[in-house]
Amino acid sequence: MLAKKTSKNQITLPRDIAKNFPDTVYFDVLMDDNQIVLKPVKFSPSGSALEKARLKMKKLGMTERDVEEAIIWARKDAK
Repeated sequence: MLAKKTSKNQITLPRDIAKNFPDTVYFDVLMDDNQIVLKPVKFSPSGSALEKARLKMKKLGMTERDVEEAIIWARKDAK
């Protein structure tokens, strides 16, 4: 299937391809071996893994300062 790039650098996905992603609005665009790769992106609703991690940190009594110190500790050997 062909897709044409417009003067505004836009590409319309062919209908036969787009129908396989009915609920997808965003795609992650990557270059792989001189090819364009589109990966569907799904956003997690609130209550997602991030929210669960924040709840667990709160239950453990972790503060923002604890996280900052952990980041500093993890990065010190990376330099």
